[in-house]
Amino acid sequence: MTIGTILLIVLILLLIGALPSWPYSGGWGYRPTGAIGVVLIVVIVLLLLGHL
Repeated sequence: MTIGTILLIVLILLLIGALPSWPYSGGWGYRPTGAIGVVLIVVIVLLLLGHL
């Protein structure tokens, strides 16, 4: 596994963990999910372009 694949898996897990559906993250709003989603999209684009 490359570092890009590991980073992608970690970011997907963070994205799932930041969803405001659990009681402990209900007050966070959608900002953590949006920020992690943007980072995830950037990593996917970099993986597709071969820069990571």
